[in-house]
Parts: sequence; structure tokens; C-alpha cells
Amino acid sequence: MTVESGPVNPTPRLEAGQDLGFDLPAPATISKKRIVAWVVALLAVLGVAFLSAYLPRDRQRATLTEGVKNAQRAALRVEVTAPKAVSSDRAVVLPGSVQPLYETVLYARASGFVRRWMVDIGEKVKEGQVLAELDTPELDQELDQARAQLAQAQSTLQQTLASRELSKSNLRRYETLAQQSLVAEADLDQHKAQAQVDEANVGVAGATIQAQEANIRRLSQLKSFARVTAPFAGMVAQRWVEIGALVTAGNGQPLYRIAAIDPARVFVQVPQDVAPGVRADVPAKVTVREYAGRIFAGRVSRSSGELDAATRTMNTEIRVPNGDSALMPGMYVQVALTLPSPHRVLELPATALMNRAEGPRVAVVDAESRIHLIPVVVERDTGANIEISSGLAGGEQVVKLGSAEFVEGRPVDVIR
Repeated sequence: MTVESGPVNPTPRLEAGQDLGFDLPAPATISKKRIVAWVVALLAVLGVAFLSAYLPRDRQRATLTEGVKNAQRAALRVEVTAPKAVSSDRAVVLPGSVQPLYETVLYARASGFVRRWMVDIGEKVKEGQVLAELDTPELDQELDQARAQLAQAQSTLQQTLASRELSKSNLRRYETLAQQSLVAEADLDQHKAQAQVDEANVGVAGATIQAQEANIRRLSQLKSFARVTAPFAGMVAQRWVEIGALVTAGNGQPLYRIAAIDPARVFVQVPQDVAPGVRADVPAKVTVREYAGRIFAGRVSRSSGELDAATRTMNTEIRVPNGDSALMPGMYVQVALTLPSPHRVLELPATALMNRAEGPRVAVVDAESRIHLIPVVVERDTGANIEISSGLAGGEQVVKLGSAEFVEGRPVDVIR
């Protein structure tokens, strides 16, 4: 069956001014009285809720405040202790460097050729031991010439002595003849002058001999430098000399470097906080990583007596016996020192210290049983105890257990 669908009628539209056939109800309105009533009711509910929540809390706050005030007015029970003076010695471990006791570089004092050398690096030498010998041909010629000149000067002296004796004899003869008026006065004056000249010649000849002898001594001393010797006992640290090498007097070409390492010198840089405690003969223990378990005992020898402006440390020397040469120059070592502190140190339980924003404090009870907060400087914290360097005199009554409740002037009840 076929259903024929016709055109669908659209929803009728209301034309302007067209009557619907019935009256629309008037729009609903809320009166001002009803709005005011609702606002009042809401405010009443909020007020009741506020009062029910705030008043109990306010009463609790007031009760707590009153309790705190009562607690503050009430005297705390505290236990006190007296600071105890302890040893002010402080143990420090510092890095150090080993240096030789003496060290010098040897140069040739005389010019010549190296004939031979006797010692090499690492060998121990004694004071005065010959290290090398030089051939000095030019110096030998100068020495021979000086000796010949000395012999010549000695002959000249003998000649002038003979001339002086002859002049004296002639002068005495002419003086006798002059008394008898047998010679002229001019002849007598001439012989007097000759005698004086001959006497002066003797002095000149003697001075020439002394000069030649001094020159020979100088050359002989230079000749002795042809044997290069050790100025002190030590070890040969470096050798530059070779056989046949030409060396000249002066510091242009080194021959040997000698170092004395027994005892050895260990230098450490002592920091400022313990530098005033450095004294001579303070014991020191030196350890080296390469000699595990071995302790080298030494003593403080001297210190510079001033702090380095850059590092604020004081250079200190420690002497360590080193007969077996175990400590080699240049080694890095650790030095343990126990140095006395320059000020008095007092010990307190660590619980007495209170770290506050204004700094560390301890609570001290005075004669009226009131708290006083005293600033202190902690020297050392050993865990269970602390060491105070300043702030206390030593006779105070210090509260053993610090508390945040402590305020200045608060009364306390001291437990005896």
C-alpha cells in the first residue's frame, strides 16, 4: 500500500498584534521585605556559626596565653655545673716538606783542566774529602815566577845591606876627618845623604821581599784549590764535572752539589690559631706514606716568628735525626704536633651550649637564682663536651641543659 505524503504544515507563527485566545499570567516579583528578611536570616546563620567556632578558640588561646605567662612566672628547675679548666694543648697534623740541613754548589776556585774526579751522585762524603783534582799549568808558572822574584828580592836585600854598611863606615871615617878639619863639610854631607839612601834601600828591599812572599802565599793557596774538597759531611746530590773539561775560577761552571741530610729539616706551615703555641724543643712526630708504621721523632728547632700575609701561616722548622738517610730532600711528610694554647680553656657539657640567632650562648645562674645568657667562643667540640676559650671566668654556675625557654633574668630553681 502506497502512502502518499503531502506537504507538512509548518508551525504557525504569531504575527504581531495577533491574539492568542487566552491571557498570560503576570511575571512573578520578589518584594523588598522578603529580600531583607532573607539577608537578615543569612547573617544570623553566619553569626551563629562564627560565634560557635571563634569563641571556643578564643577561650583556648586565652587559656594557653595565661598558661604560658604562668609558666614563665614559675621558676624552672635546673641543674648547674661549674666550668672545669682543662689542658689547653691542641694536637694538629700538618703537611711538611723535607729539606737538607746544609746544601751548597761547589765551583772551581782555580782555573785549569779536570785531571780526575773521585765521587759520584749518591755517595756520602766526609768534610775535607777530595772530590776532584785539577791541572793548573798557568798557575804553576805564576808560582815559579813568584818564587824566582822572591829570590831576586832577597839578593837585592843582601846587596842593599852591604851598601848600607859601607855607607855607615865611610860616614864614620869622614866624621873623624871632619873633626880634624881634614875634609870639607860638603863631603861629609854627601856621605850622610848616601848613608840615608842606603838605609832606605834596605827598607825597600825588605818590603819587596814581603810582597813577593805574600804573592807566593796567594798563588800557593790558589794552587791548593786545584784539589776540590767537600766543605762539610754530606751526600753528593749532583755532579757536573768531567775529566779533561776546562774550568775557570768563579761561579760560571758548577762542579758538584753537596747536601747534608743528617739531621734533616722539615718545614711546616702552622696556622694562625695555634701559631702562638710554637716553642723550641716541642716534640714532633713525622710520618711518611712510603714508610708505613714508622715514626720519625723530631723537635721544633725554630720558627719565622711572623705570619705569611697570604696564607696566615707561620713557617716552622723541625729537626729530625736521619742517620739512615731514609728522609730524602723534597719528600712530602705529615707532622703531628701538640701545641699549648696561649689562653685558658674551660670545659662544659655539650648540652649546655645554646646556638641562637645572635650566636652561641650558655645560661649562667647568678646569686639571685636568675638566668643570664652569656656569649661564648667555642675552642673545640669533642662530642660529649665543649671547650670554651672566652666568655667565662671559671667560677660561674652554668646550667647543664640549655633550653629555648631561657630568657634573660628569668628566675630558676637550682637543683642542689
